[in-house]
Amino acid sequence: MSYPSSHAGKVWLVGAGPGDPDLLTLRAARLIMRARLIVHDGLVDPAILALARPEAKLISVAKRRSRHTMPQEEINALLVREALAGSEVVRLKGGDPFIFGRGGEEAEACHAAGVAVEVVPGISAAIGAAAAAQMPLTHRRSASIVSFVAGQCKGLSEQNWAGLTGQGRTLVIYMGLATAEAIADKLIEDGLAPDMPVAVVENATRPQMRVLRGPLAGLPDLVAREKVKSPAIIIIGEVTAEPEIEQLRALALEAAE
Repeated sequence: MSYPSSHAGKVWLVGAGPGDPDLLTLRAARLIMRARLIVHDGLVDPAILALARPEAKLISVAKRRSRHTMPQEEINALLVREALAGSEVVRLKGGDPFIFGRGGEEAEACHAAGVAVEVVPGISAAIGAAAAAQMPLTHRRSASIVSFVAGQCKGLSEQNWAGLTGQGRTLVIYMGLATAEAIADKLIEDGLAPDMPVAVVENATRPQMRVLRGPLAGLPDLVAREKVKSPAIIIIGEVTAEPEIEQLRALALEAAE
């Protein structure tokens, strides 16, 4: 692994994966363990941050709905400032930096300032959640198309999701807990059947992971009743209720008992 000279700073945009430290890429783990400065999101698992060297400086730029520790523009400026001062900065993000992680904005800011930047991909939250729940996002019987959308954004009701859901398709929604009711209403109004199966995966790949299932029309009640907390992914489509997968999962659970 190459590193810049002591006179040149650099920023690594590193994907921390869906939560479990074992799902880090080797490159991500090596960078975390060697870094002197780590700028990290709030959803990065503490066990991953624990891999950092004792003397490393950790800066949290955690974001929650309507409450940001640091606005995105300031995060961009921080990365650029530290790199221009000669620091080797690991910008650690949950999932993958380029899937709803604003990694593109941070890379643009670095390029504009003449700062070297490298992207280290991570297992996305959607892929990690589906795998941990043994829920295939594609299946020959159920789905050949997968779409990722953000459920927490302005103008949600005006967004065009036509063609993203329905027979043969899987829709994965990031950041959709707070807007679960609006999402369900929108999809049903657009013609999706109220009884379309839905799954919510909370704390994917972590020991406290939960997989909750129900019909699309009941999504808001499911989220409220089960008090689902972030991080969580909403998966909509027939793959969430694949009968053969469900049977195999049930048999595996019986065998484990």
